[in-house]
Amino acid sequence: MIELILKALLAYLIGSLVGSLLIGRLRGVDIRTMGSGNAGATNMLRTQGRIAALAVLLIDLGKGWVATGLLAPLALPRIGPAEPGLRALLVAVCGLAVIVGHVYPLWYGFRGGKGVATFLGAVLGIDAGLALVMVLTWLVVAILSGFVGLASIAGAGAVAAAIAARNSSQRAPLLVFGIVAALLILYTHRANIGRMLAGTESRARRLWLFGLRRGQS
Repeated sequence: MIELILKALLAYLIGSLVGSLLIGRLRGVDIRTMGSGNAGATNMLRTQGRIAALAVLLIDLGKGWVATGLLAPLALPRIGPAEPGLRALLVAVCGLAVIVGHVYPLWYGFRGGKGVATFLGAVLGIDAGLALVMVLTWLVVAILSGFVGLASIAGAGAVAAAIAARNSSQRAPLLVFGIVAALLILYTHRANIGRMLAGTESRARRLWLFGLRRGQS
């Protein structure tokens, strides 16, 4: 239990290092006051350019991977390795904690991003196959609809569905992780959903499929 609490706290603090706010501070801007107001890579791309956006993406992906791929299985000093039955729970808790840290960062007044890149990083630390499911779903929905927010929601839901379809003795903690994370992603995109329903959500028009621009044949 001590290990679970310590690692959850560490994962949350790691998640609170929000890439767009870190890079924004180096550039002398607060991304939350620009563009869409979202502290994420997409808004950074629109307002600060590709290099800044790539740096943000790598930071947010990386911290998710660190939480589940490194921190969760890490042997802490004076604390023995987790029992096999506890390992999946540690991964699930660390994964959720790092996403919550990104969305509600301690260092930035609890106003962070939407958690998609951090979720993808956490999933990558758990299973690269699940990450591939998320990325492919995101691409298909983004290309077909043009809505980045809808693609993010669909990608998160696809991860939860993929976990549910597995037959594993340690599936339960990871399934809880997938469902709760997907619901959190849905919640953080509530404004996007409202705009989509109202017909005012902007579409990403520079998407390519097999080298063709959207709208060409």
